Amino acid sequence: MRKIVIAGNWKMFKTQAESLEFLQGFMPSLEQTPEDRDIVLCVPFTDLNLLSKNLHGSRIQLGAQNVHWEDSGAYTGEIAGAMLVEIGIRYVIVGHSERRQYFGETDETVNKRLLAAQQHNLTPILCVGETKQQRDAGETEALIASQISQALVNVDQHNLVIAYEPIWAIGTGDTCEAKEANRVIGLIRSQLTNPDVPIQYGGSVKPNNIDEIMAQAEIDGALVGGASLEPNDFARIVNYK
Repeated sequence: MRKIVIAGNWKMFKTQAESLEFLQGFMPSLEQTPEDRDIVLCVPFTDLNLLSKNLHGSRIQLGAQNVHWEDSGAYTGEIAGAMLVEIGIRYVIVGHSERRQYFGETDETVNKRLLAAQQHNLTPILCVGETKQQRDAGETEALIASQISQALVNVDQHNLVIAYEPIWAIGTGDTCEAKEANRVIGLIRSQLTNPDVPIQYGGSVKPNNIDEIMAQAEIDGALVGGASLEPNDFARIVNYK
C-alpha cells in the first residue's frame, strides 16, 4: 500500500505568532481526518522549533524547506540535517522549482541534498516539473526523466516522496488537468525501482479541485502552496473525499 502524504509548503510566509494562529484554526479539523493520511507542514526555519513544541504528539509532522549536503561548514544561509533532526523535523523539501530558479539549484545539488537528508533519517520530498515553454515544446517527458534519473543516484527509494509540480501551474491558478497529472506521475513511477514511493501532485491545489486530483489512481497526495496558508482551505484539502 502506498502512503498518502498531504504537505503544506508555507514558503516565506508566517511569523511565529501567525503560525500559532494558524494551528488554532486548523487543528480541530484533524479530528475527522482518516488515519492513513500523513499531514505535513513545511514551514520557514524560524517557525520550526516553536511548532515542534506545539505539535508534539499531534497528527501533524513538520518539514523543512531545504537541507544542505554537509553536516557543518562555512555555508551562510544554509541548514544542516542534524540541526533539523534535533528539533523533531521529519520531512524536508528538496529541489523545489523556486530553489532551482532563484538560487541556482541543479540536479547534482538536488541529489547531494537528498542523500544528506536520508543520512539523517529525514524523508525528502523531491520536486520535479517542467516550465510552460518546455511543455509547449513537447519536452515534458524527457525533462522529467532526466530530473528523476540524475536526482535519484544512490538514493534510497524506500525513504522518499516525490512531488510532480508543473512549474507553469505553481501559484498561477492554472492547475494541470487531473488526468494529465496522473499520466505524468505514472511515467515517473515507471522509472522507479520502488513502485510504492508516494508521488504527490503540486501546483494550484485548492479545495475545489482536491477531490478530483486524489481520485486519480497514480496520485498519492498533494504538495500545497497558497491554500496551505489558510486553515479552512488546508483543512478541506487534508479531508478530501
